[in-house]
Amino acid sequence: MIEIRNLCKTFQSVHAVRNLSLDVARGEIFCFLGPNGAGKTTTMKILAGLLRPTSGSVRIAGLDIATHQIEIKKLLGYIPDMPFMYDRLTPAEFMRFVADLYDIPEKKYATLTEELFRTFGLRESSTALIKDLSHGMRQRLIYCATLLHEPSLLLIDEPLIGLDPYTIRLIKDLLRKKAADGVTVFLTTHILALAEDIADRIGIILDGRLRALGTLEYLIKNSASHSLEDVYLNLTTSSTDKD
Repeated sequence: MIEIRNLCKTFQSVHAVRNLSLDVARGEIFCFLGPNGAGKTTTMKILAGLLRPTSGSVRIAGLDIATHQIEIKKLLGYIPDMPFMYDRLTPAEFMRFVADLYDIPEKKYATLTEELFRTFGLRESSTALIKDLSHGMRQRLIYCATLLHEPSLLLIDEPLIGLDPYTIRLIKDLLRKKAADGVTVFLTTHILALAEDIADRIGIILDGRLRALGTLEYLIKNSASHSLEDVYLNLTTSSTDKD
């Protein structure tokens, strides 16, 4: 689903992503780990079409991101760490707005919205203004809106920020189900336990470079560590000492 080759992104003198090559399969849950400023969000924004790479190539579902932006955007759903929503709309109106963006037929929109609101517990809040919703309810709404056009690739930056235990379980179960249905999930997180729990493979990026890649078992065994935390801290500590 995702093919990244020799990807670089430079902001003036800052090298945010350096020669990144990575493949992510259909139906895979891939977790991208790294400290702040490592290049995780920059990579995700390039995948989402929000940033242009300085060099290198990206293909999504076989389509070149440089020449097929519109087609790719129809395939993916993107949830940034700080999603924007129109505070003066209700959840129902916001879903209608998203449905119009993707030309979703009325009958399909109504059915999917009902299913998503039921799944995420938003039916009773569907007529409240978004500005009056709690953080957790707003997060649930952005998942509903992102899933409305049934994307085959989900890009999620910090999926569990500020969520209660019930919603965390809901999101994790949802991501597992989507992956089982063939949806590719590419997410960044600082929560190592999330990566341990749901990731098929894990990548660790530091200073814009991919430093480790593999299954949880492979990373632990290959680094002679006892946990993902050990792997992560050994890599990041070594990088910090070197710098």
